[in-house]
Amino acid sequence: MSRMAEIKRETGETRIALSLSLDGSGKAQLSTGIGFFDHMMDAFARHGLFDVTLSVQGDLEVDGHHSVEDTGIVLGEAIRQAIGDKKGIRRYGYFILPMDEALVLCAVDLCGRPYFVMDGEEKIAAPMVGGFDTELVREFFYSVSYAAGMNLHFKILSGANSHHIIEAMFKAFAKALDMATGYDTRIEDVLSTKGCL
Repeated sequence: MSRMAEIKRETGETRIALSLSLDGSGKAQLSTGIGFFDHMMDAFARHGLFDVTLSVQGDLEVDGHHSVEDTGIVLGEAIRQAIGDKKGIRRYGYFILPMDEALVLCAVDLCGRPYFVMDGEEKIAAPMVGGFDTELVREFFYSVSYAAGMNLHFKILSGANSHHIIEAMFKAFAKALDMATGYDTRIEDVLSTKGCL
C-alpha cells in the first residue's frame, strides 16, 4: 500500500500545495520562493527517501514567516495523513547527525500528541542564511510537530556555522522520521499499551 498524501492550503497570506510519499526515493520538486528553504526541503526529501512536491506562493513582500510556518503546517498534515492507522510502524525514531563542526540530535514519537522541544538554538547565531530568517527554524518545526501530532525533540550539541546547524536539523529530522514511519514485522498492531495511537 502506497503511503501518500496531497494537501492544499489557501489563506490570505499563502497558497500551498504539497504531495508527500513516505515510501519514495528522495525526489523533490520544490518552489517556495526562498532559496535556502528549497535547499532544506530538498535535504529533507533526499535523506529521508521521501518524494516531495511543494509549491508555495506567499507574501514574501512582508517576509518569509507565513510561507515557512504554513509549509510546516501542511507538511505535518501530510505526514499524519500518509502514516494512516500506524499499524506495524516503529513509532519512535532518532538520529544524531554530524555536518562538519555541527552535531544535531533529533528524536520523534508518532504518538498522536504534539510536543516540541528545541534545545541549543542560541548556537544558530546568524540572523539570516541567504534569504531565510533563522528564527523561522523553530516556527517551521513547531508547526510540523503540532500538525502531525508528534513529539519532536532537537538538541543542538555543537556547531558554529548557522547553515550547517540548520541543515543538520533538517537531515536529522528526515532520518528520524524515516525510522519512525518504517515497519517492523514483529509489530502486529500499533506499538502502544493503550492499543491506539
